[in-house]
Amino acid sequence: MKPHISVLTLGVANLERSLAFYRDGLKLPTQGIVGREFEHGAVGFFDLSSGVKLAIWAQDDLAHDSGLAKAPASSTSFSIGHNVLHRREVDEVMEQARHAGADIVKVAEETFYGGYAGYFTDPDGHLWEVVWNPANLPPED
Repeated sequence: MKPHISVLTLGVANLERSLAFYRDGLKLPTQGIVGREFEHGAVGFFDLSSGVKLAIWAQDDLAHDSGLAKAPASSTSFSIGHNVLHRREVDEVMEQARHAGADIVKVAEETFYGGYAGYFTDPDGHLWEVVWNPANLPPED
């Protein structure tokens, strides 16, 4: 396997609600929901950096497609990291997420490694970390 991830898919309870959260609240670019003409096919894609896509797909449809039983989501199963270039951006993104309807689960604070980070969950409980890490800065746009 090559060390490359092209799509990160989140199973969501309500596709329209999640579309509004990510598109309208977090301002991620998207063409909206596509694939409605297919049974279990409606999905939303958001363009991230480096060609990576964030997808939202109804959890029922993801369970159907994978053949796995639907299970309750766990906010501590994994987190999605959003590294920012400047420390102040952590607070800006956290406020944007709060305004979009996110639950702030840990306000931004200094980290043990010399960074600054906070956590929020989206409407389905997916955990996001917003972090400024001076040793792991993202590329400038």
